[in-house]
Amino acid sequence: DDIFNVLAEPIRREILVRLRGAAPGDLSVGDLVNALGLSQPTVSKHLKVLRDTGLVAVREDGQHRFYRLSPEPLASVATVLAAAREARDAGAKRFCMGAAWRE
Repeated sequence: DDIFNVLAEPIRREILVRLRGAAPGDLSVGDLVNALGLSQPTVSKHLKVLRDTGLVAVREDGQHRFYRLSPEPLASVATVLAAAREARDAGAKRFCMGAAWRE
């Protein structure tokens, strides 16, 4: 899946927010189930998608799995969004300058 398609899902974004706020430790699947109020299979399904995209990393400890945010893929998303914002702002500036020129 494309990273933007993965991030389009609100539950996945909420999982990422929860993991970002989990510092300094990782969160277990059970922690996320309790925090989100969703079933374990639903949370696990979304964690698999996030893991396959590289947005989260997993650590196994016995039968438990602990997840943490992987910031590197999000940095590339931030770069793309910053470029889009710059293009939008430059276009808005040209539009405003053009309107002022016509007055």
